[in-house]
Amino acid sequence: MPLLVSVPHDGRKIPRDLARHMTAAGREIPDTDWHVAKLYEFVQDLGAATIVATYSRYVVDLNRPADDIALYEDQLATGLCPTQTFAGNDIYIDSNSIETKDRVARYWRPYHDKIAATLIGMRERYGYALLWDAHSIASRIPRLFDGELAVLNIGTWENRSCDAAISRSVMNAAASSPWHAVCNERFKGGHITRHYGDPNANVHAIQLELAQRAYMNEETLEFNDDEALRLRGTLKNLIETFVDAAARSLP
Repeated sequence: MPLLVSVPHDGRKIPRDLARHMTAAGREIPDTDWHVAKLYEFVQDLGAATIVATYSRYVVDLNRPADDIALYEDQLATGLCPTQTFAGNDIYIDSNSIETKDRVARYWRPYHDKIAATLIGMRERYGYALLWDAHSIASRIPRLFDGELAVLNIGTWENRSCDAAISRSVMNAAASSPWHAVCNERFKGGHITRHYGDPNANVHAIQLELAQRAYMNEETLEFNDDEALRLRGTLKNLIETFVDAAARSLP
């Protein structure tokens, strides 16, 4: 199957030499995409390739460009090497201790090299490649967005990262699910979606940002097996729609 599922923000590890410079709030890694790797375990049974981060986004954010250019205008940028949590708490005792270049070389670059190599191999074998970037976030983060987030937030960088007909099929499937779904609103796709998605080169990328209330308790961070089972049915349908629409649309 010409599909790679990327999970860049469910990593929990923090190297000891970094942890000793972090605040208590930082060491709790509250902005983790909790349990997303577990939620998507089913994709391996579908035959998809996966890449899952092991290090926390506080070490380096794999969904930001290496030059740390902001992805969204007029919105708070959380940064390549974040210094504050989404809630605005300091992550480091002294943020001057951050060594961005070393973190990019040691943690960011290998993840992206793997994505690039996998997509190239798929395109050579199948003629095209598909990338699904899997995320989740708390339903309410006043510092980042107003109100309560929709459960399914599809991002295709305004159809620049994915063929419009393919993304329309995925959005239609999302709209027919039990969950509130939106496309290219607050989350249009981060660096991974924007950098690798290139319809002209037969690489199509979609980001899905999930509201965490759909599969876990946002207060205790406990995974909810019953809700997750229900959500997995929708996720499976979305991914199969993505794959099937691409097979129909692409040469």
